[in-house]
Amino acid sequence: MKPRALGAALVAATMLVALTPAAHAGRPCDEQPLSVDAVQRGMALAEATRRALDATGAQVVMLARAGQDLSAYGLRWSHLGFAYREGDGPGSHWRVVHKLNQCGTPQAALFRQGLGPFFLDRPFRYEAAFVELNAEAQARLLPVLRDNTAAARLHEPRYNMLAYPWATRYQQSNQWALETLAGAMDADAATRAQAQAWLQLRGYRPTVLRLGPLTRLGANATRANVAFDDHPNHKRFSDQIETVTVDSIFDWLARSGLAERTPVRVTP
Repeated sequence: MKPRALGAALVAATMLVALTPAAHAGRPCDEQPLSVDAVQRGMALAEATRRALDATGAQVVMLARAGQDLSAYGLRWSHLGFAYREGDGPGSHWRVVHKLNQCGTPQAALFRQGLGPFFLDRPFRYEAAFVELNAEAQARLLPVLRDNTAAARLHEPRYNMLAYPWATRYQQSNQWALETLAGAMDADAATRAQAQAWLQLRGYRPTVLRLGPLTRLGANATRANVAFDDHPNHKRFSDQIETVTVDSIFDWLARSGLAERTPVRVTP
């Protein structure tokens, strides 16, 4: 689905950076038009999410979707972004800032979308989840998310679906969200390395995937958006691939006190 193909009858999608032909979180481009059923289900999930977000009174949440089936790895959610309230009063509305891989290439960009387009991506499961951040985190993040330059400050366009959490060669979508949160919370974190150090000091623990050499070799050979050369050799060759996942972020938010409550699940 191409962001520019979304009609005004839905919710217009506006990118933070240069418009690309299409973008998906770790998936190849799919030029097939959305079916009526897919549009209806995606928009129903968007509306249910809007109602749930409105009921919180929050200004900023971390919003997840189930774009891929990751149950083999014990994971429920695949992709994370920030949902924030744009404007004040009755005319305010929700926007989502998130990072998307460009058509399975080793490049990615940041997008600003409405809730509708965020869920019009043929998800594996029509379900969402969000975590309401505490008042301090919301106050620090809101001006960052509303400003294109600030939101992109810690963005690295070189994409790797399994980027190592404590390196800066690549950056995957959930990693950008986590590092942006860290950068907003730590005024002295001017670089990705400093944001990562802040996360380590506060106990963030990435997910460890058990991927054998044949799996790694196949991924390296067939997918441009997967690499392992940023992982330490002693971990890579012992089949321990650490990466940032939505599930690990939700767990850490609860442990760190940055979340007001446990994740809220939403279905149409």
